[in-house]
Amino acid sequence: MRQDGRDDFQAWLIGEILLFGLLGSSLALFVTNHQLQTKVSLPQLGLVLQTVMAFAGAIIALLAGIRFAVEGRRLDLFLCTGFLVASGSIVAFAIAPVLGGEPVHRAEAWAGVAGRLLAWTLIAAAPFVPGRSGPRALANTVVAACVVLVLGWLALRSSAAVLPAIDPRSETPGLLTGTLAAQALLNLLAVVGFGKRFYERREDLDRWLALGSTLMLFASLHYVFTPVLAAGSVSRGDALRLLAYGLLLAGAWRAISYAEFGRAVAEERARVAREIHDGLAQYLFAVSTHASMLQNGAPQEETIAKLREAANAAQQEARFAILALSTAAGSAPFDAALRRYIEFLTADGELEVDLEIDSDVRLAPDEQIEVFRIVQEGLANVRKHANATRAEVVIGMRNYERFVLIRDNGEGFDGESPAAGSGRTLRRCSGRLARCLADGARTSVCRRRRRVARARPAAAHLFPGDHTPPEHAGGGGR
Repeated sequence: MRQDGRDDFQAWLIGEILLFGLLGSSLALFVTNHQLQTKVSLPQLGLVLQTVMAFAGAIIALLAGIRFAVEGRRLDLFLCTGFLVASGSIVAFAIAPVLGGEPVHRAEAWAGVAGRLLAWTLIAAAPFVPGRSGPRALANTVVAACVVLVLGWLALRSSAAVLPAIDPRSETPGLLTGTLAAQALLNLLAVVGFGKRFYERREDLDRWLALGSTLMLFASLHYVFTPVLAAGSVSRGDALRLLAYGLLLAGAWRAISYAEFGRAVAEERARVAREIHDGLAQYLFAVSTHASMLQNGAPQEETIAKLREAANAAQQEARFAILALSTAAGSAPFDAALRRYIEFLTADGELEVDLEIDSDVRLAPDEQIEVFRIVQEGLANVRKHANATRAEVVIGMRNYERFVLIRDNGEGFDGESPAAGSGRTLRRCSGRLARCLADGARTSVCRRRRRVARARPAAAHLFPGDHTPPEHAGGGGR
């Protein structure tokens, strides 16, 4: 297990212990001091809180569904279905019945309790369900859960006369207390499951789900020990539930961001594989061919010279392949990976590169990979075509806009007749910039005799305007 992984888990575990202690002590305080168990009778606020929780649950379900569509994991399948059931039960059994000014009827009140229990059964089962499912599994599971919810509501409506009343003027029904206790156990199971999963996999979403489940656990415990409140009243459990939904929403949003980063990493690994096939594999084939020629009696002096040249080229390609694979993992910091690449590139002493990265530049993970490849392709073009001895790379900020500048003292080319291969490289750089930029941004590539390769949009998402200031236009070009 990596040291940074242990540190992440220890930090999460310490936070969980502190959170359990704080919430547990506050619960004990309110349970032992009945005069502190105050309620806030604000019908409009209660309706707003229910609406916010339903909206947050729907967004979490949507984000989990998007992740399932991309990765197909059953974890996301159960999370999407569970939060969708939770959100739907709030809308159907807590919000819709009171919109006309009527109180919540007995069947709808019990259906809302049963809906939360079903939702957390699915959510608590999510971390323990391995494997992946096909794209149709999500629709089938959601439909099945909705059918179960509707059938349960119809069954409760048909037996409403025998159901105990959920009334603040009467004693809390034992069935309600047992149901809320069962929900608290499910919340605890979710905390354990997501905590175990975070320990094993170090996925950021599991940490947030465990924290949200902890808040839900103490919300359920507050409901267990708090007498039934009148319709429209707001309790401490409602506040904890709202906070839990906020944490869960933040975790789901971060998971989507990491999924986008994972997509960029996967694309980069595929690109590295293609480069290994086109570069290293070809040089190794040349080594094998020249070795066979030696065995068949070819002139030794000429063949050995070519064999040595192919072996040196294969060694150089292997070093770059190792570096590319390490950066494709996406685990190294952006500036460290870029500096390491430049160390590899300049190890033979044929090219000297100065790198300047402004500390104020902030790039998203997928943008870091794209900018890294822009610099990589630009410097590879300098090395292969420009016959340069010195190059400069600047990643900085100017007028609140980010820019990348690659400049060298090589031979260069004019805009009408670019050197062989250079136009393709510049077009690849431009394509990478287009993927980095927001919709509507404009990308252009400048080619000058001074051997400057730049890409600039009109928008401020990555690079600045169309002209380079005097301090960036210098350099002893030939």
